[in-house]
Amino acid sequence: MKRRIGILTSGGDCPGLNAAIRGVARASYELFDAEFVGIADGYKGLIEGDYREMTENDFKGILTLGGTILGTSRRPYRNMRKIEDDNINKVEAMKANYKKMKLDCLVTLGGNGTHKTANLLAEEGLNVIGLPKTIDNDIWGTDVTFGFHTAVDIATDVVDRIHTTANSHGRVMVIELMGNKAGWLTLYAGVSGGADIILLPEIPFDLEKVIAMVEKRTKERQRSFSIIAIAEGAFRQDESSLKRKERLARLKEHNYPSTAYQLADQIQGQTGLETRVVVPGHYQRGGSPSPYDRLLATQFGVYAANLIKDENYGQTVAMTGGKVGHNPLPDIAGKTKLVPPHHQIVQAARDMGVSFGE
Repeated sequence: MKRRIGILTSGGDCPGLNAAIRGVARASYELFDAEFVGIADGYKGLIEGDYREMTENDFKGILTLGGTILGTSRRPYRNMRKIEDDNINKVEAMKANYKKMKLDCLVTLGGNGTHKTANLLAEEGLNVIGLPKTIDNDIWGTDVTFGFHTAVDIATDVVDRIHTTANSHGRVMVIELMGNKAGWLTLYAGVSGGADIILLPEIPFDLEKVIAMVEKRTKERQRSFSIIAIAEGAFRQDESSLKRKERLARLKEHNYPSTAYQLADQIQGQTGLETRVVVPGHYQRGGSPSPYDRLLATQFGVYAANLIKDENYGQTVAMTGGKVGHNPLPDIAGKTKLVPPHHQIVQAARDMGVSFGE
């Protein structure tokens, strides 16, 4: 039986997307009579009907390629049912284009927002399968997402390299890593890179305790430098009652691009120690996927092809306990996997004297 499969990548890009696309396609061609339709720029392409027929040649040579051959964009889930200035009913447009493309199913590769929209489409009667990608590793129901380990490798390399310049100049270096809501990337890279202080969104920090740790290293431990790894979404304990928009507004009022810059200014002002900010930014998303992510993305893609073969739709692929499986989309959509304050890695770092600003 022939199956016509639409595939799209949505949200932020990350290493491993092309490896996952390749895994879905190659396994599908082996398991059943498959046709593929590539949808451009995520849900934007599904809404606007921007797609192309794909052949087996389109999936060759992309295993090691970063980014996504399909293009991607952000379409916030909260706006999916809103009729905006363009007067387009986005949900009805996606359903109509799914039908126009003559799809038997749609494979969506993305993070939390992508999965919420995938679940919405499943509720509207479309056959949908999700694949979990994000460098934040914050999708509920899976131990790991593809893209995460490559980002950890990159972020850890940044922390490693900052050590030498920090030591040479005797500076405090504040390294801002990606992660607005979840601090997995900063936690892994901070511990792997030997950061002295790690600040996460899940553990609001006390400014005075961060400064006390810096001073302790300088005076008691006779260290001329300190490395602080901070997630971009980290905030102080006295800001816990504020919404993220309110915290950002406060930063803007004082001309700080982010909490990292404010923190660096406060450390230097109170200690007199030269303090600098490093922001690797989208560098963490780029480049070729690591061997681990190539393997994980391939496994996820192949598993998705088997779900299609079995016509087991409305699922998202997951890795739990070292085994690839799946979860129902309704169980995943709208949930975020955050770092527990007493996670084993957090506790191990505390036991080594790493401060979380508590």
